[in-house]
Order: sequence, then C-alpha cells, then structure tokens
Amino acid sequence: MSATDLLFRDDAYAQSCRSKVVAVMSEGGVILDRTVFYAQGGGQPGDVGTIRTSGGKEFSMSNTVYGADRSQIVHLVGPEAAAHFSVGDEVELKLDWERRFKRMRVHTALHLLSVVLPYPVTGGSIGDGDGRLDFDIPDAGLDKAEISEKLNALIAQDAPVSDRWITDEELDANPGLVKTMSVQPPRGSGRVRLVEIEGIDLQPCGGTHVRRTGEIGEVAITDIEKKGEQNRRVRLSLAG
Repeated sequence: MSATDLLFRDDAYAQSCRSKVVAVMSEGGVILDRTVFYAQGGGQPGDVGTIRTSGGKEFSMSNTVYGADRSQIVHLVGPEAAAHFSVGDEVELKLDWERRFKRMRVHTALHLLSVVLPYPVTGGSIGDGDGRLDFDIPDAGLDKAEISEKLNALIAQDAPVSDRWITDEELDANPGLVKTMSVQPPRGSGRVRLVEIEGIDLQPCGGTHVRRTGEIGEVAITDIEKKGEQNRRVRLSLAG
C-alpha cells in the first residue's frame, strides 16, 4: 500500500480534507491516502476530530497514530464505526481545530523554551494548552518568573516560523542541531525536516507549529520539578 500523504506537513492550518480509504483494520482503524491529522509522536498527541462517509454518516476519531511501517497513518474510530468503511470510499476529515491550535502554540513555545534554557533536552510532552521539557541541568537555581519573562520576550518578537528539509548527511555534519538526548530525528527516508524560528532557533522537528511566534500569546512557567540528580522538568502553560 502507498504511503499516506501528510498534508499537515505542508499546511499546519488546513482543518479539513477529502480523502480515499485505502485500508480498514479490524481493530477499528481507517487508513487514508491523505490526511490533515497529525499522528501521535515526538511528544505531541495525535489529532482528534471527525470522519464523514460519502453517505453522510459522521464518526468521531479517538486518536491518530502511525501504522506498523510508519509510512501510513491510522485514524482510530473503533471496530463498530470501522465497519461502515470500505476500501475506495471517499470520506471527509475535519479536525478538532481548537485543540490542535493550542498544541501548535505550545509546541512552538517549547522550541523557544529550549533557547531560553540552552541545555540538553531529555524528554518532553505537549498538552492542550500546556506542555513541558526535561533538561539535563547540572545546577538548579532556576527561577520561574525569570524564565517566563525571557520566554515572553522571544514570543513578542513575532518571529516567522518556517520549515525546510536537509539530507541525513547534512544533519550528520551538524550534530549541534539536535537538542534531544533520548529521541533522535527519524532516519532512513534520506531527509530530515528542520523547523526554523527566524533569528532564534533551528532544530529537527516533525510537529505542527504556528506561523509566527506572536500567535503563541503570553505563557507562564508554572512549575519546575527535580526529576533526578541533574534532571529538571520545566512546565509552561498558555495564558489564554
């Protein structure tokens, strides 16, 4: 089967699309030829929303995940709903946009947090309006108010956010682009996607982001936890 066309990679603001069913899984998943739904990965949850059949029946999706070979995306609707789909059917997808946009804002804010705190990243996750990064920091003494101030100053620059692709070899020649210690960018396709916040940050990332940092809005550092001898978990939240 052919790979799913990842429309969210070209336009993270696309909220709906028409697609064709290429496979139906007995476990309750529907694989499509194209999608605007981000599949769970990289600390970002999978998108949710609805899928409508050509006959007008609409079903909710509980999650979006990668298939076994990661070239296809599975839209989870449950076994009962999946029985209403057949290979070749034309369907319409519609994102839960409010939830996705919050995740885009948080994800971009976490990129900025990795600039404010220029330490190796050991983990992270994105929620619906909040998120966190774990840092390998030898010395504590982090101040929530100070980090919040620096973070909001970067957001206020309203810097453009864009992406481009480089080869695996180019990434190997620039190992400093990779900030994460535990998760490395996916290899094997021959290219790696870079997300750039103009004049501020450049790093490999497959997630969805806002077009400009000003769209993030004000954020606050809500907690700093000690998770090990040198590990600090820094949590942020959107103000609105």
